[in-house]
Amino acid sequence: GYDYDVKFWDFAGMDASFKAFRSLQPCECHQIKSLQYSNTGDMILVVSGSSQAKVIDRDGFEVMECIKGDQYIVDMANTKGHTAMLHTGSWHPKIKGEFMTCSNDATVRTWEVENPRKQRSVFKPRTMQGKKVIPTTCTYSRDGNLIAAACQNGSIQIWDRNLTVHPKFHYKQAHDPGTDTSCVTFSYDGNVLASRGGDDTLKLWDIRQFNKPLFSASGLPTMFPMTDCCFSPDDKLVVTGTSVQRGRGSGKLVFFERRTFQRVYEIDITDASVVRCLWHPKLNQIMVGTGNGLAKVYYDPNKSQRGAKLCVVKTQRKAKQAETLTQDYIITPHALPMFREPRQRSTRKQLEKDRLDPLKSHKPEPPVAGPGRGGRVGTHGGTLSSYIVKNIALDKTDDSNPREAILRHAKAAEDNPYWVSPAYSKTQPKTMFAQVESDDEEAKNEPEWKKRK
Repeated sequence: GYDYDVKFWDFAGMDASFKAFRSLQPCECHQIKSLQYSNTGDMILVVSGSSQAKVIDRDGFEVMECIKGDQYIVDMANTKGHTAMLHTGSWHPKIKGEFMTCSNDATVRTWEVENPRKQRSVFKPRTMQGKKVIPTTCTYSRDGNLIAAACQNGSIQIWDRNLTVHPKFHYKQAHDPGTDTSCVTFSYDGNVLASRGGDDTLKLWDIRQFNKPLFSASGLPTMFPMTDCCFSPDDKLVVTGTSVQRGRGSGKLVFFERRTFQRVYEIDITDASVVRCLWHPKLNQIMVGTGNGLAKVYYDPNKSQRGAKLCVVKTQRKAKQAETLTQDYIITPHALPMFREPRQRSTRKQLEKDRLDPLKSHKPEPPVAGPGRGGRVGTHGGTLSSYIVKNIALDKTDDSNPREAILRHAKAAEDNPYWVSPAYSKTQPKTMFAQVESDDEEAKNEPEWKKRK
């Protein structure tokens, strides 16, 4: 997927919920362009938007990663690997451990799993004038002897696998120049090649007479650089998907008869583009990947084998409620030792209980920042002036005469004697206060060193 994920489904192990049992991101933050199982089924070729293809095993562990080439070398045949973004890849149908990739550095390279440090061979597509041109897709023929690649200038070029210099077949205007041909694939008998063009066409070619297309069908819109086409296992039909803009109808799977190239049948898949399609020869089922993230499988209840038939019959399992038996302790003070149950000695359980107790594990209140809230007084107001006042050391001590401060209440105490006056009414009926000396007199009597400067 474009979300960097590779997901695995197990038909035999899943029920009607169709959940993927494994999801991984083998290429970190690179979109996955192409996935393909090897012919033995034990390895998967992962082609992403980076310049290094990877091979992973069925458990998702990396088997090998292709080396990155040196982008400062002009002749791409002298670098050991790709130097630009990959487009697609394909396994050799007969030789175990050999695959190929094509890239924006205008090369198609074949690799061996045992030797990730250098490619096996390099094919360089060229225009008729000898300039390099970028291949957008590549594939092996069914016997593995030919390598076909479609290029951005609309040409289809086919090499002998062992001769890398000149293509064996070169048709220069197979599709419109500047449109990305998204898929080329060989029929099961190996004589016919189907190509899905970015110019909204699907064409059939005979390898033995590679000078003009056998058939051409137009009006098949495509907006993805990897829209597939494939042959049915009996070689009688050719299938491809169509793209739609969002909210403009639904993407279709279109079936053409190979002999006459008539539109035989079409299925509305979903309200998004149909990007990838694969007709599995052994299961006889069609897998479809769409632009809105769905993977659909179409099967025939009578003609298909295994695959989706294994899991559609299983009902969705309900999630089991975890049943835990808690041991209740009945503590009797005078029970015989032989009947006594062991007390829980674990402190961890007690700590877990304390953690749930709101009183024992009470989080202290954080200090109030800014103005007070929730009944708590803020440290100071939120205004600038209050902040400045807080920072200036204010001396708020009262310098007034304490005697005067007390005598302020003398009149009230005289009118309404309550505390002190009744207590002294017998022993000291007339209150006597010390005589007040003026500040000047005090200053006169003070020694010189005590006088304030």
